[in-house]
Amino acid sequence: MPGYTWSRQARGKSLYLTFDDGPIPEVTPWVLEQLAKFEAKATFFCVGDNLVKHPEVARQVLMQGHVLANHTYNHLKGWRTPLQDYLQNVAACQAALDKLQPARSPQLFRPPYGRISSRQAAQLRGKYELVMWDVLTNDYDNTLPSEKCLQNTLQHTQSGSIIVFHDSLKAKRNMMYALPRFLDHFCGLGYSFKTL
Repeated sequence: MPGYTWSRQARGKSLYLTFDDGPIPEVTPWVLEQLAKFEAKATFFCVGDNLVKHPEVARQVLMQGHVLANHTYNHLKGWRTPLQDYLQNVAACQAALDKLQPARSPQLFRPPYGRISSRQAAQLRGKYELVMWDVLTNDYDNTLPSEKCLQNTLQHTQSGSIIVFHDSLKAKRNMMYALPRFLDHFCGLGYSFKTL
């Protein structure tokens, strides 16, 4: 799928942590504490509705040097959403983001579930970098043991990887187990964690 960012060309040992679906007060502040312990930076792909409900949590993300990015306003599935409805939902999320942080160039967008139609992508590509991933932690899968979540993530991560965790209630158990161990492992190997 050309035209999407799946990983970054990295000089040296660099990784790109991302978090989807927040910010929420029950999980995101804990994530920020873990990142601070390891001096790691991350990119948070935010649901616009959560930005509006929890602006203080979003400001905390920014104050700690992380980046907020667009994940639609209502976490829409692109394959099931008409083009104009999808574009309006992305724009609504961007309006919420613009109230919190200065405009970035290019702006970052990740389609929820990784599902986006070619027409939707074509319309967004001029304004946004469409960011996917090469390592999906599956932390949201409650049938997946936390140890397996961590093991899979460690196994597939390499320099330049874009890794997806979730700062959501659904992913809380696995993410809270895997994230600090993941950070400890790769920091111990000399990797740094950067924003996109």
